[in-house]
Amino acid sequence: MDFQLGPEQRALRDGMRELLAGRFGRERLRAAVEAPALDRALWRELAEAGFFALRLPEADGGVGLGLPEAVLLMEETGRALLPGPLVACQLLAGAVDGVATGERIVALAETAVGPEPGAGSGLPPGAGAGPYPGAAGDGPLWEHPADCDALITLGDAEGADPVDQGRAAGAYRSAATDVLCAPFASVDPLTPLARITGIVRKTPLPLDVPRLRREAALLTAAQQLGSAARTVETAVAYAREREQFGAPIGSFQAVKHLCAQMLVRAEIARSAVYAASVTEGVLDVTAAKLLADEAAVRNARDCLQVHGGMGFTWESDVHLHLKRAWLRAARWGGVAAAEEALAAGLIA
Repeated sequence: MDFQLGPEQRALRDGMRELLAGRFGRERLRAAVEAPALDRALWRELAEAGFFALRLPEADGGVGLGLPEAVLLMEETGRALLPGPLVACQLLAGAVDGVATGERIVALAETAVGPEPGAGSGLPPGAGAGPYPGAAGDGPLWEHPADCDALITLGDAEGADPVDQGRAAGAYRSAATDVLCAPFASVDPLTPLARITGIVRKTPLPLDVPRLRREAALLTAAQQLGSAARTVETAVAYAREREQFGAPIGSFQAVKHLCAQMLVRAEIARSAVYAASVTEGVLDVTAAKLLADEAAVRNARDCLQVHGGMGFTWESDVHLHLKRAWLRAARWGGVAAAEEALAAGLIA
């Protein structure tokens, strides 16, 4: 299987990297840390570049490309630490009006199964179901609640892991004003969170939820891959520049080995993510997410070590990569569930 990018794929990747470098450089990144509201102008610019409509058919105004190309673009957003519910908007561009054009922003959240819309109220579906039970203290998290126009919830938390394909699940749409939530402290300053405490109204959506979860896991893995690759570049650049005892620290064996291991992790994750985008297999996606999570988190930590720990200070961007990697690692399937699924797949 050949995973070398074709000329059009390289042009697509390079174009997105150039766009993000021009519109979301370091100054904009640091400004977003202080004021994490999403840049609607940039969102629309992404839409004009075909980011959200990438996989929609050309007859519907889309670009007509596939999952491998979506992975390439998500990798670039991970490199740039671009905030926002990018995965959700990529996946729901054809399901929610205005998302493909950047006019509306939607988020995805996995919830426990609540009452069916209208259940027990005597109202028709979607006409006013009450808050679902059991969500007050342990409700799911909602990213960028203040910036979203709608929230898409995926029912049955037990089916949250991409490997649990057999469990019943459903997708529901709610307007942002119909979702009750409470502020929740986020480890990532660029990703505001809220705890969902109830949903006043929700409408069923005819979506393939297992596929949605699987693709969300893969696109999140692509973002982790981008972050892992970026921290390799950051560490190597610093190791070449910083001198100790009259020589660049990159010439010291301990630092050299650290950087080499970072590159190995990133390239192994890249192979797994690219392969899963072609096969779309459940276990392939699970393995790709597991490897990309490990690469993003451990590379960010090693990058801090190369920087002599200065990455823990507010001035460095390295801590932002680590915090975002932690956040993404908790989405769409955890480490333990992924390892169990892969082990079961080996003996099946």
